[in-house]
Amino acid sequence: MIQKMVIDEIKLECGDTLRQVEVAFETSGTLNEEKTNAILVCHALTGDACAVGDEEQPGWWEGLIGPGRYIDTNKYFVVTSNVLGGCSGTTGPASLNPETGRPYGADFPVVTIRDMVQLQYLMVKRLGIDKLFAVVGGSMGGMQAYEWAVMYPEMMHLVLPIATSARLSAIAIAYNDVGRQAILSDPEWKRGHYYPGKGPVNGLSIARMLGMITYRTADLFEYRFGRRLKDERDVTQFDSTFNIESYLRYQGQKLVERFDANSYLYLLKAMDSHDIGRGRGGIKAALERIQARVLSIAISNDLLYPADHQEEVVEMLKASHKEVEYHFVESIYGHDGFLVEFVKIGPLVEQFIEKYNTGIFKQSAASR
Repeated sequence: MIQKMVIDEIKLECGDTLRQVEVAFETSGTLNEEKTNAILVCHALTGDACAVGDEEQPGWWEGLIGPGRYIDTNKYFVVTSNVLGGCSGTTGPASLNPETGRPYGADFPVVTIRDMVQLQYLMVKRLGIDKLFAVVGGSMGGMQAYEWAVMYPEMMHLVLPIATSARLSAIAIAYNDVGRQAILSDPEWKRGHYYPGKGPVNGLSIARMLGMITYRTADLFEYRFGRRLKDERDVTQFDSTFNIESYLRYQGQKLVERFDANSYLYLLKAMDSHDIGRGRGGIKAALERIQARVLSIAISNDLLYPADHQEEVVEMLKASHKEVEYHFVESIYGHDGFLVEFVKIGPLVEQFIEKYNTGIFKQSAASR
């Protein structure tokens, strides 16, 4: 069920303050009497608060979370919020600035992953939860999971970063900038002040097409599409279309129908700035703060978040005597494996959280 709350104000890393910040969030399952069974789920770039959903509108992680699933909502109270700067119910560039009564547009302040996590923290505390059982996220959601573990080390027992990294790779920043330039070069962007118009739909569509190429693998595209044509036209004709072209254009159009271009730009920038070691003496020093047990899952052929980045973090955590478990999942899907490989990822997640839930729940109940 999607709900809303308003946070009076939040001070951002850039120094600006946002006031009357709306947060859209979903809750699934029931919070137990001791309030010890809450799991926070953090979403990826174009995700939203609907991680679990219902029969009418399945969530983007419904293969992983739900009644009787790997994260069982019969046992756990699962909370997902739309991130700060997003466009699915939480305050972002398309929201009205309470000081002017007009959409922020490009006047919206720069936000970081840390700002997103700070807002989630305020939301969780408002829900009356003093300690989360776990924080789970993939891709940009995994960035948030890492920041949660570093910013609020006493706020969770477990942290599960999946298909992500402690810092964004150079190749990912490069792809992000190409997508960014596609939007900025669209004349309909109008320096970010295009509301109430549709804005740079062509630029956003192209950015999404590029993103889809980075999310999957060459082997998957070859298997699914090969050199097959959409129709029977001669391949030498200018207007002939390969199936892979049609697929990418369809994905671009789908995103345009549900996502705001300015939010896309702001979230790309937040990802670019992601580095848990920034301002903390480096990644190793930041990892020293972590108290939670960590489950790190990497996906093979992940172009954006290479497995060696996660393996590096795992080795640092082990060197600091932290409790960490690491798994490498083979997948033809590449980065998008975290959204579709439930049969492979789900049991790893389930075994990890079930390994610790009994002792933690009993301990919490005994401390009442």
